[in-house]
Amino acid sequence: MPERRADVLTRRRAAVLGKPVAHSLSPVIHNAGYAAAGLAGWSYVAIECAEAELPGLVAGLGPEWAGLSLTMPLKEVALAVADAASPLATTLGAANTLIRRDGGWFAENTDAGGVCDALRGAGVARAETVAVLGAGGTARAALAAARDLGASSVTVYARRATAVDELRPVASALGLRVSHVDFAAAAEATADVVISTVPAGAADPLATALRWPPATVLLDVLYHPWPTPLAAAAAAAGCRVVSGLDMLLGQAVRQFELFTGVPAPVVAMRAALTSHRQRQNTHPSWH
Repeated sequence: MPERRADVLTRRRAAVLGKPVAHSLSPVIHNAGYAAAGLAGWSYVAIECAEAELPGLVAGLGPEWAGLSLTMPLKEVALAVADAASPLATTLGAANTLIRRDGGWFAENTDAGGVCDALRGAGVARAETVAVLGAGGTARAALAAARDLGASSVTVYARRATAVDELRPVASALGLRVSHVDFAAAAEATADVVISTVPAGAADPLATALRWPPATVLLDVLYHPWPTPLAAAAAAAGCRVVSGLDMLLGQAVRQFELFTGVPAPVVAMRAALTSHRQRQNTHPSWH
């Protein structure tokens, strides 16, 4: 039986897309926000979607769909399916958010703001020097966050110089200078803020040789299992450590407001995330 138009107009939907995506905590955060904000007709789910599948999936979404969160490997192809994009998403060449507007789908990047929110929540008002571990897609958001925190240059620790070269046009558009240092030297990085964007396990060898000053603040974009060996070593050295969960919450709060147009109930969203993490720690096989 065809869906009644009244049902479509009162029910709003959003989702996180990616491959793999079953592990995503975004449904936990967003659905808790809807409940706390009294948005009874809203729901948020996870949908497995590969790069080649994204154009067809987006084209087939009905009018009840308000927005999409995008995780790997969709952040670059998202710009190709969007009808318009923010200056930040265009500059970074990556979008983690698609918002339904009258003119079609609008691409935005809330990852950079999520990094800033997480660091400012840890007391970082300004960072003169920033080091980024890794030169992949998340490093682009880290560069934008470094700019917003007041840095004029960023040291990128990466194994491949060619990967850093791909970041240079992004850095230039952001007004940043980028210098490349081999990843093996990251154990002795000297910076106000270090942002680790590398996959799970990649930074583990650094933990045994870490020589960071206690004043350094580490944001590790990973969050499960937690702490990572790098985060544990940084904490043991006296550094402040920020979990990727704080970044995840920050970018989700921004998405929530873009999708719904109402202020995000941050306390309730954070509480749901914290509760879920505690259950994961009790049952470590969960994802």
